[in-house]
Amino acid sequence: MSSIPTITLNNGLAMPQLGFGVWQVPDEAAAAAVRTAIEAGYRSIDTAAIYENEAGTGQGVREAGVPREELFLTTKLWNSGTKDWSGQAGRDAVLREFDASLERLGTDYVDLYLIHWPRPMHGSYGNIWQAFEELAAGGRAKAVGVSNFGQAELTALFETTSLVPAVNQVELHPYFPQRELRAFHAEHGIATEAWSPLGQGGELLAEPALTKVAAKHGRTAAQVVLRWHLQSGVITIPKSVTPARIKENFEVAGFELDAEDMAAVDSVATGRRIGPDPAGFDWN
Repeated sequence: MSSIPTITLNNGLAMPQLGFGVWQVPDEAAAAAVRTAIEAGYRSIDTAAIYENEAGTGQGVREAGVPREELFLTTKLWNSGTKDWSGQAGRDAVLREFDASLERLGTDYVDLYLIHWPRPMHGSYGNIWQAFEELAAGGRAKAVGVSNFGQAELTALFETTSLVPAVNQVELHPYFPQRELRAFHAEHGIATEAWSPLGQGGELLAEPALTKVAAKHGRTAAQVVLRWHLQSGVITIPKSVTPARIKENFEVAGFELDAEDMAAVDSVATGRRIGPDPAGFDWN
């Protein structure tokens, strides 16, 4: 806990820089995974309505026995709640989705609520953001942000609001480091959060440049990649259902990558995405 740094969001809220993600974790396995993560020291948990594991995630949070105020809980509005609505109908639809997430999680607030995908072909995220502003003002979402937004979508959003997103959660890993977007975030006071921070494992973690750095420090390649995220100022949320791996991913204190190590990790960048391009993603 104290070994994991925090990022101060643009509204003053402190967010742990290393969290635990539950994407692709079945609901029936989520409680045990979340409980294990919290017992290992994680204090930030990331889920989403579309993951269909908010109930299990909330159960794990309660079973861990850590006071709710010591935890940072994130969930996301799915695309079915982001149609081309405007005005009262759009506001009510978003709030219904939010209320449903709170009920499944078994909590009366979340620390961070995100628009999951921008769906720019619909042009509706500006209307949706108005409901997010209301949630933030009421305190039921301590902070609000977006996910998978690019510079164009963020710039368009700035034209409709004075409330800058606290976070943009995007695909980010050594293969796809998002340097230009990270610089844009820094310019506008938006924290960068990485999903799939380990590049979904496999190929990335076998890269000779990374295994060499790992051997130098007596660490795993995954720990080196997570350390790279932390030292780059990126919030990161690795996921696993294996207790040993959950604990291993948290053990990224006690060593530091030097400039040569950071350059070695940077050297594997290909600019290749693993997930879909948000500009064309329109799945309900």
